[in-house]
Amino acid sequence: MIMEKVKIEIYGADIICASCVNAPSSKDTYEWLQAAIDRKYAGQPYEIEYIDIESEIEDPEQKNIAEQVLNDEYFYPLVRIQGEVIGEGYIQLKPVFNELEKYGYVAQA
Repeated sequence: MIMEKVKIEIYGADIICASCVNAPSSKDTYEWLQAAIDRKYAGQPYEIEYIDIESEIEDPEQKNIAEQVLNDEYFYPLVRIQGEVIGEGYIQLKPVFNELEKYGYVAQA
């Protein structure tokens, strides 16, 4: 009963955030989050994208967020769902899952 395919964006860089000691890298967070969503919400459509904040970014909104991360307005990795910041730095699953469930995602038994 999902009304729309949810868009998830993970912003990060190859270098681990200095404020996030012992946290996984941004790419590891992206892969871990994707696997966790696939397990919990199997078969429910979503789009997930990793955005390297140090690369050339075409999309103006993504570029703006990446610049905010680079200017230390946010920690990375930064997770956005449907344009809303859900977590930054050390990412936890519960807020991500709670947000997905607002869009009609149902956990698989």
